[in-house]
Amino acid sequence: MKFRSASFAVYRKKSGAVLIAVQIALTLAILSNAMALIVNRLSWSARLTGIDEPNIFFIYATSVDKPSNLAALEASDLDGLRSIAGVANTYTTNSFPLEGGGWSMSVDLAPNQKKASAHSAYYFGDERALDTLGVSLIAGRNFTASEIINRDGSTASPATGVIITRALAQRLFPRRDALGKSIYIETKDPSPIIGIIDRLQGPFVAATGFMSTFTENSVLAPFRLLSESPTYVVRTQPGTLNAVMKAARSKLESMNGTRMVTARSMGEIRAGAYRSNRGLTLLLGAVAFILVAVTAFGMAGLTSYWVAQRRRQIGIRRALGATRLMILRFFQKENFLIAFSGVLAGALLAIALNIWLISRFEMVRLDPTYVIAGGLVMLLLGQVAILWPAMRAAQVPPALAIRGSQRDG
Repeated sequence: MKFRSASFAVYRKKSGAVLIAVQIALTLAILSNAMALIVNRLSWSARLTGIDEPNIFFIYATSVDKPSNLAALEASDLDGLRSIAGVANTYTTNSFPLEGGGWSMSVDLAPNQKKASAHSAYYFGDERALDTLGVSLIAGRNFTASEIINRDGSTASPATGVIITRALAQRLFPRRDALGKSIYIETKDPSPIIGIIDRLQGPFVAATGFMSTFTENSVLAPFRLLSESPTYVVRTQPGTLNAVMKAARSKLESMNGTRMVTARSMGEIRAGAYRSNRGLTLLLGAVAFILVAVTAFGMAGLTSYWVAQRRRQIGIRRALGATRLMILRFFQKENFLIAFSGVLAGALLAIALNIWLISRFEMVRLDPTYVIAGGLVMLLLGQVAILWPAMRAAQVPPALAIRGSQRDG
């Protein structure tokens, strides 16, 4: 049996064939875009922050009243935290990776620059910050205690030196060594780059939009933020995280009972940051599965109907010498023609849908690999879906055509 006879059979029942082809096209368009989005969100959620996540937690001490000396209060808190058994190091910060919101700044290579050379997350830290975070320098040096400046959250101050990530260094100076160069951030005063670290992810977790474009760009400035609600980063010895978190809360509460003290591990921060991503991937996965299942059942059901309608025709073919394998292949070829036409239409529809999603919802650009993979899945699904109806068709006996001829006579 050649494809020509199969195509003629498809033409004779073109309404049903068009229905299946349209269903395949719609399924492929949605499936390929869903696959692209799922892979994008999973890979985004799996990004490394660059810090020692298993051993880090954050503790917040919110004052009910207004402390008179914030610098003394924070220094006392830090001394108290460092006195706890199992604490490796700690410092106070304005923000941290995956927080969900924080400080971002434009980074310039010259004063009064009209267009920013880059955008970056902006972290405060002292000479203990790198050790607390568990990141190491790949070039340059750390801050010294004498370089750390106390400041509040509203007054801009020039940084005497900054530490930046490798990604930001490559963005600013793609063909030169960034160490020792100066950048302009927050003020019109130059800040020399004194150190470069491998990775320190920004606090922003959006997978699309402007904030997602500089997630690996980070600047660490030598500031100690004085706040009525300070955030302390605490790194613990391996295996002591939960015990130290509990002890740290008790310690700060005992030092000042008028404050609200809460603590969250980096694991909790990560889980909360990407909760919406996990929900979206599960929803898209469920929708894609349902669409594929409905398409498969539709092809199987329509093929079963065609078999029932053409039992006598199949019997005649068997009487003329067609084997069961030939009947089986005939239906497979017939279904392949329908599925292939649906895949071609679906590929064009998938690209059009992706262009529309990019313009409206900042969707990720569709990789042709997902369209090809989805098309192969639909072709394979079509062959699997019609296998049982086609096998039933191959079981039709040749005597059926003879009995039909006798009744006609």
